Amino acid sequence: MKVRISADAIRLTIPAFSLTVLLAAVFWLQPRAMSYVGLNLLFNLAVPIALATIAQMLIMSVNDLDLAMGTFVSFVACVTATFLREAPLVGTLILAGVVMVYAALGIVIHLRNLPSIVVSLGMSFVWAGLAVLLLPAPGGQAPDWVRALMTTKPPVAPMAIIASIVIAILSHLIVMRSSLGVLIRGVGGNQRSVERAGWSVLAARAAAYGLAGIFAVLAGIALVGLTTSADANIALRYTLLSIAGVILGGGEFIGGRVSPIGAVIGAMTLTLAGSFLSFLRIAPDWQIGAQGAILVIVLALRLLLNRIESREKGR
Repeated sequence: MKVRISADAIRLTIPAFSLTVLLAAVFWLQPRAMSYVGLNLLFNLAVPIALATIAQMLIMSVNDLDLAMGTFVSFVACVTATFLREAPLVGTLILAGVVMVYAALGIVIHLRNLPSIVVSLGMSFVWAGLAVLLLPAPGGQAPDWVRALMTTKPPVAPMAIIASIVIAILSHLIVMRSSLGVLIRGVGGNQRSVERAGWSVLAARAAAYGLAGIFAVLAGIALVGLTTSADANIALRYTLLSIAGVILGGGEFIGGRVSPIGAVIGAMTLTLAGSFLSFLRIAPDWQIGAQGAILVIVLALRLLLNRIESREKGR
């Protein structure tokens, strides 16, 4: 009896296996981490990273790439720590406005046939400049309701884990189960077929970018809730982390092939990798390279399983 491994199974199995192995290694190195408080500390920053990863995944679903994710989340964090606390209505309008800007970027990229990498790189300077104007120096303060939400202590599991599960389920329903999600992935898979079917590719791209903007805004708000203040450079690493999280979670750069649940698991794995490397007493200067090595190993494993699947289909 032959066992065939489906592509969807690979996209979920490898990220889950990677997270399990890393978690077991952390528990072995630091047994005290195997507790409510320990898990909360390990995955404390997983929520904003997971939200940013889902935002990047939505952009990648239409075969684009957002190099402004880190600076945009930083800008949202600055708005959250200033306007959203001191003038909630103004802050809400600003955040709603930047989501519309994100949707407009998707429209411009499609109509003018512009490379998303170039457009997003240019926008990264815009978001970075606006963030510096709001907070030239680290400061501000998280709104009370945001801080209370992010520091809630549920009885069963830490807030970070429960929130990550909710994000995974919600994003799965939107991207994999809804008609809008099917349309967005269809644009990434075969744009001409979507056009021939009578659907608007322009509307699909605008929706993908708008949804990405919403998740990125939530990432910035969640980050401030955890750090209690903001900085113009607070989330610069989120650009690379979000891309790595999508790829680690089974997503691909083209073809509309993504896995929302895998992306969240990938984000949690990257979050846990930092703690694991710290327990190994690896210098911070080497940790980024070590995280890259972990990503390469996982991708090599996925490539191997993909080849096994191809061979099984060919028989």
